Parts: sequence; C-alpha cells; structure tokens
Amino acid sequence: LKCNHVAWSCAPRSSMAEADLDRQIEQLRRCEFIKESEVKVLCARARELLMEESNVQQVAAPVTICGDIHGQFYDLMELFKVGGLCPDTNYLFMGDFVDRGFFSVETFLLLVALKVRYPDRITLIRGNHESRQITQVYGFYDECLRKYGSVNVWRYCTEVFDCLSLAALIGEKTLCVHGGLSPSINTLDEIRCIDRKQEVPHDGAMCDLMWSDPEDIEGWALSPRGAGYLFGGDIVEQFHHLNGLDTMARAHQLVMEGYKYMFNKALVTVWSAPNYCYRCGNVAAILKLDGSMEHNFTSFEAAPASGRDVAVRRPIPDYFL
Repeated sequence: LKCNHVAWSCAPRSSMAEADLDRQIEQLRRCEFIKESEVKVLCARARELLMEESNVQQVAAPVTICGDIHGQFYDLMELFKVGGLCPDTNYLFMGDFVDRGFFSVETFLLLVALKVRYPDRITLIRGNHESRQITQVYGFYDECLRKYGSVNVWRYCTEVFDCLSLAALIGEKTLCVHGGLSPSINTLDEIRCIDRKQEVPHDGAMCDLMWSDPEDIEGWALSPRGAGYLFGGDIVEQFHHLNGLDTMARAHQLVMEGYKYMFNKALVTVWSAPNYCYRCGNVAAILKLDGSMEHNFTSFEAAPASGRDVAVRRPIPDYFL
C-alpha cells in the first residue's frame, strides 16, 4: 500500500495535467462549465502557449477552416460531427468565438482546452469580438457574470484574447484573417511586426485585420461598420502578388450559403454559425484544404431544437452583420 501511494503521488505532472484537461474537455463537451479555479489555470496555460506563436501562425495542410461561431455551442457540436473531432481533424478557427449565442463560456473554454491539450491540431486567431469593449455589449461579459457570479472568468478569457494570433498562413499560399486587409499593411512581415498583446485598437493595422470587409469596388472605402475599411479586388490582387499568395480566407460576414467566393476565387468568406442569432435562417460551412490545397466545403444546418438546452434570455441587441 505504501509503495502504491508513493507511485501515485510521483506520477508525472504532465500526465496528471493531461488527465485534468481530458476531464475538463469532456465536461465542456456536455455544455457544462468548469470551475472558476480551473478556468484560471487553463487560461494561464493558454496564454503561455499562445504567446509562443507568431502573429502570422504557420499551419500545415490538410486543415479545416472555420468561420464565426458566436457562442452557438450546440452548432459547434454539429460542426465537429461533420468535420471530425479534434485531434483527428486539424482545425483553424478564424475568430468570433463569443457573443450573441447563449453559450459563449462553454464554446470558448472548450476551444481553449482543445488548444492547450492538442496545440498542433487546432489554431485560434482573433476576431473583432475577442475584445473587452465588444464583449461588454454583446453578451459574453453578462454571461460570465451570470454563470460565475463575478467578472473573474471574463477577465481570464480577455487576457487570452490578447495572446491570440492575428492571422494564419497555410502552405505559404493561403492567408487566413478574421476580417480583411488594411491600407497600413502591404506585406506579411508588417503583420508579424504588430504588437498584438493588447486590447483591439479603434483604428490602425491590427483593428483593420479584424474589421475590414471585401466589396465590389476599386481601391479602399470607409466601412459602414465604423471600424476597418472596405477593399476591392484590385487590393487583394496587389496583396497576393506582393506576398506570393493564391487565396485569402476570412470570416466576419454572414453569408446565407455558409461560404462565398469573390474576386475570381482570390478570396473566400467562411461562415460557421448556422441560423445565426437563432433567427437568420442561414446554413453554415467549413472549408477543408487537402494536402494539395484543393478546396472542399461541407455545409451543415443548426442543431435540432430537441438537442438544445436554451433557457429564456433577454433579447440579443441588434448589431451590424
């Protein structure tokens, strides 16, 4: 008995930590939020891991690219059903994990736990909703307060937001960002030089990467969102030429079919929140790039109402899509 006790107490820290993570992942998969003390440790580990990654994180194909999730936990489970579970599938999520949906806490913490457990099999980049200011308006702050009784969990999560990469580069040919391009950025190296460990600024290069949108125009125009810019196909062509790219994948805009090509397929928008805000009626999609960088889309619908645990909530505030 004594030897068994010693052997147990001397178990490697890494294996014990992995066992804790596996338990937390299974708990979060059931849409059960974990203890505040566990969130604190998980977020600390995530920050340490994420700060080792580049502003433009290199990702190997094959990889499955996902757009906005927005706290729609049960629809994230549908995504994993059609795309495969992590770590079996290599995933890249392009931000906007939180706000609007009823389960931002469980959604974000599950993705963070998967990142810590399988760091080479899931990449998370920052969206415009990974922001202190935005989450205080569109739901995540209130959800943390309601579920945990304090703002501590919101604070731990927003500290993780500051560490998320700004972009990802797949096979040197496909750039992934949440929003789009910036008139302040001509090269990938300029993205790599941004000091990302901060709240999303109101303007400038970092802001534009998360807020800008493509539009059928020439050059640049002011965005009706009040942040970022509208950019045309000529801007995308110039950026691709300067940086040796073929394609840009981005999220940020609701598209009813789940994905939309623009500019002769030089840019694709991927949207992964079906029936957005539980009322828009759209389908969602994920984009798999295979080893030869071919595009394969899989569409999916919202999880059936019978499988959801949705209590009555206050109405979600309207917000430009």
